[in-house]
This record gives sequence, C-alpha cells and structure tokens, in this order.
Amino acid sequence: MSAAGLDGLRALPWIALAGPTASGKTALALDLAEHLAARGLPAEIVSVDSALVYRGMDIGTAKPTAQERARAPHHLLDLIAPTQAYSAAQFVADAQAAMARIRERGALPLLVGGTMLYFKALIDGLDDMPPSVPPLRADIEAQAAEQGWAFMHGELAKVDPVTAARLAPLDAQRISRALEVYRASGRPISSFHREKKAKAPEGPFFSLEPENRAWLHERINLRFEQMLQAGLVAEVEALRARGDLNIELPSMRCVGYRQVWEALDAGLSGAPLRRQVLETGSAATRQLAKRQLTWLRSMPWRISIACDAAQPLHALLSRVA
Repeated sequence: MSAAGLDGLRALPWIALAGPTASGKTALALDLAEHLAARGLPAEIVSVDSALVYRGMDIGTAKPTAQERARAPHHLLDLIAPTQAYSAAQFVADAQAAMARIRERGALPLLVGGTMLYFKALIDGLDDMPPSVPPLRADIEAQAAEQGWAFMHGELAKVDPVTAARLAPLDAQRISRALEVYRASGRPISSFHREKKAKAPEGPFFSLEPENRAWLHERINLRFEQMLQAGLVAEVEALRARGDLNIELPSMRCVGYRQVWEALDAGLSGAPLRRQVLETGSAATRQLAKRQLTWLRSMPWRISIACDAAQPLHALLSRVA
C-alpha cells in the first residue's frame, strides 16, 4: 500500500467489517490489523457483538482468545455480568468513547462483529421511541409466563408484522419491547424505525458474504462441534450453578447457551446431550446467519467481500485502495 493510501486510511473515522457468524470476521480483522501495523498504521479492534460483552461466556460466544488479543488490542469485551442487560444505546456510547481513545493514540478503529442492530444504531443514530413503562412490561411478561413467548410473537405479528418477521419466536426481550411500545403509543415499533432514513456510513463498511451458502453451513457445523469439544456444556453448567441466571435472560438466550440449557433441563447428559445440542445449536446458528445476511443485503452501500474466497484479505485491501 502506498504512502498516499496509508494517509487516506489515517483520515478515516473507522473501517467496519461485518458478516454472519462463522464467516471469518475475527481472522480477517486480525490479518488486516497486522498488515496495517507493519506499514506504520496501528489498528485496534472494537467488538460489535452483543454476546461478547458478557463475562464468563467465552466458548459459546467464540470470544477472541488470549493469543488473538495479543495480535491486536480489543475493546468492548467482558463488560458486564450475564445477569445484566446491555442496550444498543449503551453500545453506541461505549463504541464512540473507545474509538475516540483509539484515534487519540494515532491508531485506526476496526469495527468488527455481527450484531447488525448495533451497526445500525452507530451509523443511523438511535430511534426516538417511547421510554420503558414498567407496569406494561410486567403485564406482558405475566402474559408470556402463562401463554409462552411463541404466543406473544403471534400477538406481535397481528399489530406489527414487520417487526415480528425479523424476530425469532422466542426472542423474549425484543418481543416484549415491541409489544410494550405498541401498547404505550398505539404505533408499531417498526414505524419509529421507518421515520429515520438510513444513511451511508462515514467509513468503509465491508460485508463478508459467502458465494456458496453451503460453505458457511459447513463452517457453522464444524465450529459448533469445536465448541462442544472445548467444553461448552461445562461452561453452561457452571453458569447454571451460579443460581442467579435463568433461560429468559438476554445472556442465556444467546445461540448455543439456550440449546445447552434446554438439553440440561430435559435431563440429558453425555452423548445424547451432545447429539441434541449439536443438532439444535447448529440449526439455530444457521438461522442467525440467515438473519444477519438479510440485514447486510438491505445495506446498499456495503462493500461485499466473498468470505469463501481463497484470500479475502487481498480482496479487502484492493477495495480499500
């Protein structure tokens, strides 16, 4: 890369690298950070991942290892306990503060992750929605306790089919919030989103997308097997043993954790547990990847990179240049 090209990168507010789960974001981000650092432009990674903020949840979230963190500084990892909630608004505040400090050090922020809602909040700004109404939320949660979140998802589909279509039937936190907004304002939460026009990001936004969907599915299956071999079940058992967590918390609804928790609730153990979790966890991860790709393909300004290409770093650098 030429000196002029590096000067151009120094002027950027950030480079974003998004993509579905298992698409190789971490590896590509580290390769990019080392490539830039070798040419005199240090880079630091800012996580855009709603699962990586939780302490004690390392295996199932594919959190960067100590060796990976040694290759480039990482930010917004291990911020809160799994009992706590973390919002898009908090992410925007934390990410902006982290990027300001990175720029003060003369480094380039690399925004890396797959939580598309966080990317949207950072790029488009936050929606001006009604504040939370605790009594309404309590009523919704009481109804869900009686009839289940799948039923509540159906209720949401009646009043806000747009939002219901993008939410999983057991996404309790977001279903609850969407119903709360509707009952408080008489308007679907999707109407608040539509009022704000999406805008192009300030920095280059790279999107890792497979040309062959089967390639991504194979990687998802392999990675879930590797998580089980690395001790995912034991990690969830330790979280259950704390006594202060339950399956409806946002942290325990993360893909992988929920499937292990449900298998343990069903009394499974050993090989039967592993077989069920591998099947249900891989299927849930494939659905997550599908939703992530849908988000990405709705962004007309994204710069698509084939994650199943032989050398994605070369493709990315050519587009940067």
